[in-house]
Amino acid sequence: MNQWLTARIAEPAVLVTVTIVEGSGPREPGAKMLVTAAGQVDTIGGGHLEMCAVEVARAMLDGGSAARLERYALGPTLGQCCGGVVHLAFELVDPPLQNVLDSLRARRREDSWRLSAIDGPSAALLLDADGMTVAGEGEGAPAVDRKRGTHVIKDAAGRRWLADPCLAPRAHLLLFGAGHVGAAIVRMLGELPCTVTWVDEREDMFPSAIPANVTVEATDMPEALVAGAPAGASYLVMTHSHALDQRLSEAILARADVGWFGLIGSKTKRVQFERRMAARGVPKDRIDAMVCPIGLAGIANKLPAAIAASVCAQLLMVWEAQQSAALDADTPIRLASVTAIKR
Repeated sequence: MNQWLTARIAEPAVLVTVTIVEGSGPREPGAKMLVTAAGQVDTIGGGHLEMCAVEVARAMLDGGSAARLERYALGPTLGQCCGGVVHLAFELVDPPLQNVLDSLRARRREDSWRLSAIDGPSAALLLDADGMTVAGEGEGAPAVDRKRGTHVIKDAAGRRWLADPCLAPRAHLLLFGAGHVGAAIVRMLGELPCTVTWVDEREDMFPSAIPANVTVEATDMPEALVAGAPAGASYLVMTHSHALDQRLSEAILARADVGWFGLIGSKTKRVQFERRMAARGVPKDRIDAMVCPIGLAGIANKLPAAIAASVCAQLLMVWEAQQSAALDADTPIRLASVTAIKR
């Protein structure tokens, strides 16, 4: 998850957002970085482009405008091989924008839209999935076309506004098992656009530091979490017990709306589970949908970190394919908050 979103900004900063990409560019519209006087968080990519953006941002910190929009021709101007044109929005994190970002952090699991004035007096709003204002204010702000991505629009007076979707992650993983591999996977997924429900009956197995996109569930009834999972969720089973793995596998395969299901284990374990599930009447097509062994083919290293890297790469491939397939039929996300263990 973006650190500028999950941690309150404690020093003067400028938020830089990729707004338009014409041709080839290093990052997509909506990519962001936060620039302070002494450092930066995240990246808009591009080497020379990023260096120029940091210079502009720090000049703003020294007393420049509250917001501005800059155009960069990557080839002719910056000598980069991408060759496209990138437009960047620069926003000083002043009180109106800080208010919006504070509200946005509380809505990480719901779709939101940022609307910030580029010209004229500083103004920033946060809209919900229905276009209603939930934070901030801005007189004369234009209506947002929520079917578009990050873009720049004009109001009736010709004033430019940055319209920036801050969408909840569409990818959700239920991870069963808090062992070494599970912990390594959680650490990696903590930096990726997804949410995770991490499940184990052994509360003392969970680390004290949990990524912001992860919810911990310590329960001896994990099958109930399978039943209550959102449609299209992904499942990864790697508990300390083969018997529990079996019960969870059958509960997952009983659902017709599983996005992806992976079970840790060898080919031998798969054969054993296939026989047991077939004997219990699980349909063959459902059993065939189970991914076991997990991870990318060709990676044989059994270190927990190596397994985690392989599995996370596999999940990214699955999630990107699902996102592409569902792009036209996408609906706003309003996930109910999950009760997590207080630490």
